[in-house]
Formats: sequence, C-alpha cells, structure tokens
Amino acid sequence: MKVVALHEGSYSVDASKKFIPFNPDIDKVSDRPASLFIFIQPFLVKTSTDLILIDTGLGYNNEKGELILHENIKKAGYHPDDVTKVLMSHLHYDHSGGMVKDNKGKLEVSFPNAEYYIQRGEWEVAYSKPSSSYKTQIFDVLQRSGQVIFLEGDGQINDQISYEITGGHTEFHQVYYIKENSETIFFGADVVPEPEQLQRKFIAKYDLDGRKSMELREKFGVKAAEGNWTCLFYHAKAKSVSKVKLKDDAILIEEIL
Repeated sequence: MKVVALHEGSYSVDASKKFIPFNPDIDKVSDRPASLFIFIQPFLVKTSTDLILIDTGLGYNNEKGELILHENIKKAGYHPDDVTKVLMSHLHYDHSGGMVKDNKGKLEVSFPNAEYYIQRGEWEVAYSKPSSSYKTQIFDVLQRSGQVIFLEGDGQINDQISYEITGGHTEFHQVYYIKENSETIFFGADVVPEPEQLQRKFIAKYDLDGRKSMELREKFGVKAAEGNWTCLFYHAKAKSVSKVKLKDDAILIEEIL
C-alpha cells in the first residue's frame, strides 16, 4: 500500500470555531489569543483495488480557486476523479469541508466517482443537534448525490477496510483499519490526532468524553506497537505517518519517510 499525507496547512481556531490560516514564519501567536493551533492533513491510501481518501479537510481553495485537497492529490500523481472511496471518521467541519467544492457559486461533490462512507449516527447527530462544528449545507449536497453509504455500528466495508465506533471525540466517532497482505494502516482521527498524544495522559476539553478518549489513546498505542501498524495522525505537526514502538513501557514514535 502507498500512503500520502495531503497537507492542507496550519490554522488557528478560537471559540467562534473559525479556522484561520496561520503561517508561523509570518503570523504571531500573541495576535490570536485563546486560540488552538492545529495542522490538518487528510490521507490518500492506494491499495490494489482502491484509491482511498480518509477525511477531507476544510475544503479551502488555493490562490487559483482550486481545492487545496485536489491540488495535493494531483501532486501525488493522481486525479480527484480517481478516488473510489472517501472514509469519514466524523463530520466536524475541519474533517468534512472538502467533501464538496464550490463550482461557480454552486456546491457539488468533490469526488464524483467515489462512495462516501459515513456512520449513520454521526449524520443524524449533525442534523438533530445544531452546532457550529457541523455545516449541514455540505451534507445536503452529499445526500442529493446518491453517493453516501451509511455505516451501522462496527463492521467491514470490504476484505481490506474495517471500521470501529470509538466515541470519545463525538458520540459516533469512528476509526479505520486498512489491511493488505501483512500490512495494517490505522487511522485514529480525533481520538489519536497527534503522535505525541500517545506519549502522555491528558483529558482534552475539545472531546465530548475526554476521559474515554484518553483511555482509547492508551489502548491504541499499545495495539499499534504490538501489531506494527502504520499510524496516520490527522493533526500532526510532524511524523504524520509513523510506526509506534514500545521500549521499557515507553511509547516511541518513528516516522515513515
């Protein structure tokens, strides 16, 4: 399998839930008080049968008006029309914005030849519990496309792809496993968003259930090391594609170049 991190950029986000591009070479942290600073990168995974996109980023455009996500896919040697499956961990805007694109003022799906896999419970929460974290106008476009496949509970999409509801970050947050031959790729999304979070215990305020997310990180860290998984970290500043090792009960992160 081939993995490509599709770096969309770094951003600051405050209580308004607006993601503002942040360039550490130019911008100052002090100018953005009470903000979180995060990196965003969806992932492309090429298997023997599929070109898989895992989460879709904010859906921001470059200076030419093209989706940064599309630009990055082309730089990786593929075309957006080549994507066959879009796997969504949850539907917060920083993960789902790129599911659609603006075409001359009209929203349309970003990946016309792909099936979009979404946990049904997450979809229903997005509509039934209004929140600035969810942009339902995006989901309306997707619903009309006929390209959504709703997942129920834990299960298998095919022989290579499985999914597991974890909760923690959102009620129906899910993680993915992609297996081919002897290799396993693990995507922990916002339960394991950064590699450093496997190395310390803490409860995050941005999680629906911070304690559960903390416990899940501990569990997945051990499993990743024991299974020699390739781990994908969506909000990583560095080492976004890495292996996890155990040494004397300590977690070590080894980047895959």
